[in-house]
Amino acid sequence: MTNPSSPLTGAHVLLAVTGSIAAYKAAALASALVQAGASVQAILTAGAQQFVLPLTFTALTQRPALTEPAAAWNDAAGHVSIGAAADLLLVAPASANAIARLALGLADDLLGAVALSTSTPLLVAPAMEHGMLHHPATQAHLVTLRGRGAHIVGPETGHLASGAVGDGRL
Repeated sequence: MTNPSSPLTGAHVLLAVTGSIAAYKAAALASALVQAGASVQAILTAGAQQFVLPLTFTALTQRPALTEPAAAWNDAAGHVSIGAAADLLLVAPASANAIARLALGLADDLLGAVALSTSTPLLVAPAMEHGMLHHPATQAHLVTLRGRGAHIVGPETGHLASGAVGDGRL
């Protein structure tokens, strides 16, 4: 059941899930977005598919989860039309690899191609080990993304998948 009074009612959200152990949390996020009235299109990177199945997101969003650039070609514009229809590109969780690829403008997967072809707002939610998050390369990539107008949220500090405590929780 959706919430008709939610500010997300009618919003088109591209939820890009990347290769982080926190990918399982993206399923709950997808469900919450749908319950708030958003139309959610999930994109799963190859790394994400090591942690969660596309079928999970297809069931939660009632839309086929996209995993490959060729899968986006339902019309003549493919990945361009996916980005054009979105009100928000939300990358959650955003792995260090995905952050680097977005900052460098790499487009050899569906997420990169969509990100480069859209002017919709970009919201990035980093989720990784403390050392990876604070590595100078990751920090530089986050600075680059912020400089291009991306919004970075989190991460939180707490217990991490490795058993350590630090920054990096989605």
